Amino acid sequence: MNVHPETERIELSLLLEAVHLKYGYDFRNYSMAHLKRRIEHRLSLSGFASISMLQHAVLHDEAMFRIFLQDLSINVSEMFRDPSFYKALRDEILPMLGTYPSFKIWHAGCSAGQEVYSMAILLHEAGMRDRGQIYATDFNRAILKQAQEAAFPLAQLKDYTAKYQQAGGENSFADYYTANNKRALLRPFLKERIFFSEHNLVTDGVFGEMHLVVCRNVLIYFDRELQDRVVGLFVDSLCPGGFLCLGSKESLKFSRHADKFEPVREKEKIFRKRRDA
Repeated sequence: MNVHPETERIELSLLLEAVHLKYGYDFRNYSMAHLKRRIEHRLSLSGFASISMLQHAVLHDEAMFRIFLQDLSINVSEMFRDPSFYKALRDEILPMLGTYPSFKIWHAGCSAGQEVYSMAILLHEAGMRDRGQIYATDFNRAILKQAQEAAFPLAQLKDYTAKYQQAGGENSFADYYTANNKRALLRPFLKERIFFSEHNLVTDGVFGEMHLVVCRNVLIYFDRELQDRVVGLFVDSLCPGGFLCLGSKESLKFSRHADKFEPVREKEKIFRKRRDA
């Protein structure tokens, strides 16, 4: 069934408005291309003929809303994703964090926790785990629960092990998990300094004062206006001299907050908040 693009745009806008009004989740400034891909996928799976039919189901069936929420969540991640980024953290950023008697790290949009636990391993190997508190947040309650379980499919371990080694891992990666029924369970000590919490980058406020904010491959799903707003949230959540880490395809170049940061490792998208910002 072919739908006129303008009709489709109106239906999509009405769906997002309805979700915001009923459930308080605001996707209105997400990238339109991302939204269309995910919603078209849901339509094909559910057999709905139109976005309007999906809207009716989402409004009148909370179970369908939860499925819709899962559809729009950004849950693509892996441990030690972009190993050169973690090598830069290990070699340059953690020694600077180590000059503080204690420090706080915020993983914003933490998904299932792969990057959070990667950070915990770095801190452990640097002898800094007891001084650091990690805050891991996401708007999706189901994915947060999954992150707290600290369990991953065994099939992913070969890739995770290789990336850990490329990131300068000092031990055997097998030291950090036990195998159990097709899953790898990370060792409990890695969770000891991690606090998981619901937080929505679109609607919630400052989360600080943080010494390091990690938000990688999340901003690419937002439009320019929302990207700017979220970077402003990071500015307000960081202490002077604090660090911001973005994803490989993300940039501060076009942000009105760009002058509040100086690049530390441009290639790895690591920035430092200016002390006078």
